[in-house]
This record gives sequence, structure tokens and C-alpha cells, in this order.
Amino acid sequence: MPPCLRSLFLFFIVATAPDAKIIVNRLETRYRSARTLQATFLERYIENGRIVRIEAGIVYFRRPGKMRWEYQAPEKNLFLVDGKSAWFYVPADHTVTRVPAKESTDWRTPLALLAGEMRISRVCARVQVATSEKLESPVDVMLRCKLRGSGAQSQNPSASESGKPGAEDSEAVFFEIVKNTGELVSVAVRDPGGVRIEFHFTNWQADPPVDDALFHFHAPPGVAIVNGELPGESGATP
Repeated sequence: MPPCLRSLFLFFIVATAPDAKIIVNRLETRYRSARTLQATFLERYIENGRIVRIEAGIVYFRRPGKMRWEYQAPEKNLFLVDGKSAWFYVPADHTVTRVPAKESTDWRTPLALLAGEMRISRVCARVQVATSEKLESPVDVMLRCKLRGSGAQSQNPSASESGKPGAEDSEAVFFEIVKNTGELVSVAVRDPGGVRIEFHFTNWQADPPVDDALFHFHAPPGVAIVNGELPGESGATP
């Protein structure tokens, strides 16, 4: 490509690239007004590019600080955050694991922003448009979130700002968002060890008629409560 055409092409890319701040504002505005959110989700756990497990169900978010993940396939289990504790319950095992919510490092933790003030800055130290990531639809845009408190910055600032894979070695979260509406399409958490977990969302509902009891866990008779690390933590998922 001649230098003049290459320069024109690069100028076009920069000029048409969506502004990360505008997209973040649309996302926050879309979900901030609802006290309760409901969606259908598909979860994929990937190791070194290979899909290890696919699960699906319904998720609820309620302010302040509550989440309920009802896994329906391939087996039923429940992940619930009631504002104080995080619970993981597998009916077939007759056991529930409980940890303080503030101590949980579960993969789903970044999504707690949907049950809070809906401010991306509470979760992300920096947000950039990730132009190299594959999108589900051409009307979407991918944002790369550098998690607060995650590892050291890359020694290559230009690579970091490009949003390209490998730009930073620390854990990163990717938000796929419908560009014009701010609707959340998916969230992916990528670990530098080659593990990636994706949550894809459809059928969003704002303020569905859901009782607050749905966000409190009551152990059924005969179910043992174990205090400790959740199965979904430290790179493992339910």
C-alpha cells in the first residue's frame, strides 16, 4: 500500500473508532435506573482456546449488591450474593459453600457492578476500545477493562493503549456492548494463564416482578453449610 493511502487508511480508522467514554456512559445510563435486572445467560469456560464447559440459566441483579445466578443446564446449581455473603449451592451434593462477599474472587465478581452504582470506574482502572477482539455483531463494540488492583502495567505503553491481546499480562475483562444503545451483550474474563470465561446475555428485563426473598439463601433440610473458598474461585468454576 502506498504511504499516502496507508496514512489515509489509518486516519479513517482513528476517526471512525468509537470513543470509550461515550460507550461507557451509554452502558451506565441504560442499567443505572433499574433496581432489579434479569437476563438469560450462556456461560462458556475456555482453556487455551478450547471450550471445556458450557452452562446456561437465568441471572438477577438487585441493588444494593445482590446477585442470583440460577444454573439450569447441564445441571442445576445456584450462585447467590446477598450483599454480605456469597453462596454456592449444588442440590445434588447437598452442600452449600459460603464466604464473605468482600473476600470472594469469583469470576462473576466484576458483574456485581450491575447490582451497585453502575459505575465502570469502580471496577476498571482504565477502559479502552479493543479493536482486535471478535464481536458477535458489527453493531457492537468491545471495551477492554484493566481491573483495579490487578498486575503490573505493560512496559510498552503503545501496546497497552491499542487494546490488542497481549498488551498487558495481567487479568483483563472485556465488555461487548451494542454501540448505539449501551445494551450489554457479553462479558469475558481473561486470565494470563490461558483461561477465559465468557458470559453472553439476552432477554434483558428491567424491574421484573421479583420478590426480595429470591436474594436470600435458606439452606434446605439436610444441607451442610461449609465456610471456605467457593468452587468458582481461583480459576475454577462450578
